[in-house]
This record gives sequence, structure tokens and C-alpha cells, in this order.
Amino acid sequence: MDAQLEQLAEMFGRAKRIAFLGGAGLSTESGIPDFRSSNGVYAALQAYGRPPEELLSHEFFLRHTDVFFDYYRKYLVHPQAKPNPAHFALARLEQQGKLTAVITQNIDGLHQQAGSRRVLELHGSVYRNHCMRCGKSYPVESVLSADAVPHCDCGGIIKPDVVLYGEGLDPATLTAAVEAVSQADMLLIGGTQLSVYPAAGLVDYFRGRDLAVINLSVTPRDAEAALTIRRPIGEVLAAVVP
Repeated sequence: MDAQLEQLAEMFGRAKRIAFLGGAGLSTESGIPDFRSSNGVYAALQAYGRPPEELLSHEFFLRHTDVFFDYYRKYLVHPQAKPNPAHFALARLEQQGKLTAVITQNIDGLHQQAGSRRVLELHGSVYRNHCMRCGKSYPVESVLSADAVPHCDCGGIIKPDVVLYGEGLDPATLTAAVEAVSQADMLLIGGTQLSVYPAAGLVDYFRGRDLAVINLSVTPRDAEAALTIRRPIGEVLAAVVP
């Protein structure tokens, strides 16, 4: 084990309350495209001739629902994806009593599939859907199997419980995330460039001893981190978490 992995193992060893904050980079190792790379989800939007902030907005969803769902089904839902070593390592940390919360910007449900129980999904989940008229819940299959716009038995439109541009985060989820970070003695950041707020701002609530960042590219928090690792997060956590 090299020096960086040994240092991370030491941090895990002394930590009693670890909070994890992760993003799209965690799921790329499961074959899910990230958002901002050359072959990412945003790049695919070019075929629609609209900027991502417009096509993935609440207003666009209401005005051009058929176009929204055409894109959504093609690029944002990945039912074939499976958890990777990073997801399983985080679940093991929770089972060991070390990890108190997974705070994720992802909407793919892979943390739960790996066995994590306390997952705070800041941007919602493709696996939760509801009728905008009567509130009835629907599984993701109801969205995927629809020819165009999925409709409820009552005739209302079925909307995915994902946070679109122009929509606010769930207050209860955000409050729980703030509490998890503020009460942690170690904050592990992984697979995120920390460029999206308010998720990136959660780091400001950390008052613990150890801040570690595992990400392939530079983040705004690297300078204040006790440890920064530029390697795939699945490779790192699999090597450190028994």
C-alpha cells in the first residue's frame, strides 16, 4: 500500500463519524456518463439544439414535456448500471459503524443497490416518480415503457422525482445533509468537482479533523484538504476499506 492509501486508511481508522459527499464521477465507473465531459450528458444535449440549463429546466418540462422525456429516457436513466467497488466500499464503511451518511448528487440509486442505508439524494432519484395531479407513485418502469409522455390512470403527467433547473432541493434532505457534515469528524469527498451549489457549499459546514478528496480533476477544496488523491475512487476505496 502506498503512502496516500496508508494515510487514508489511518484517517478511516481514527474516524468515528464519516460523512461522504459524492457526485457523477462515482458513477462513471459503473458506465454512467458524467455531465460535463466531452462525451457526457450535457454533450448529448447538442443534438437537441438547446443548452442544458433550458432542456433540463422545470419550465421546459412543462412546455415541451415530450421532448424532455425523449432526452430523459435516452440519457438520464440507466437501469442496466450496477454498483462499482466504490459503492460497495462505502456500504461496508456504514456497516462497520464508521460512515453516518452518503450525501450524493447522483440520481441513479446505485448506493442503495450496494447496500447503503442512509443515502441523502440531494437531486432526487429516477426510481421515484409521481403523478402531478393525484400524487400517485410510480416505478421507473412506468416512465421507460411509455411511448412518449407517461400518464397516470387519472390522466395526470407522471413526473420523475429529480431536481430540475429552477426547482429547489428538498428542505428536509438538505437539512439532514448539513447535520451529517457538521457532526462528522471526517469528510470524504469523491467523484465531484464541487461546481454545483448548494451541494458544494455543504463543505463549509465541516468542522472535523480530516478532509480528504478523491477526484480525477482539481476541486476548489484541494488546498484545504489534508489528503488529495487523483485516482479512480473505486480503485482507492477497494484497496483501503476491508
